[in-house]
Amino acid sequence: MFEKLVVIDARAHLMGRLASIVAKQLLSGQKIVVVRAEQINISGSLIRNKLKYMAFLNKRMNTNPRRGPFHHRAPSKMFLRAVRGMISYKSPRGRAALARLKVFEGVPAPTTRRSALLSPRLSAFSVLPRPQLHRSW
Repeated sequence: MFEKLVVIDARAHLMGRLASIVAKQLLSGQKIVVVRAEQINISGSLIRNKLKYMAFLNKRMNTNPRRGPFHHRAPSKMFLRAVRGMISYKSPRGRAALARLKVFEGVPAPTTRRSALLSPRLSAFSVLPRPQLHRSW
């Protein structure tokens, strides 16, 4: 039915398209590891994406900003949040689906021996500068 573990190489994939495919697989019960999250592409111009992210950084709770929303700078956490937005994470099914996902920058040691999937229909786009390079994480 399912493979034990699917390793996806995120290099040169668009964030939203990859996140939607990963979310669908997670909801169906597949365990997924995404590697090289720092090399995910975001479509659109760099300036527009930077402005959009800066507007997102301004969103906070008025009385106590420590209560959230939390703005992650690491590319792995940004991808995780994109997947979380496509899953009903407050339900038990969504919580279990997110528990089956692991996202890494680079390739960690346990996954170097596995072959990583690279979807050709997702990577048919030009390489764009990534806005996470212009933020510290």
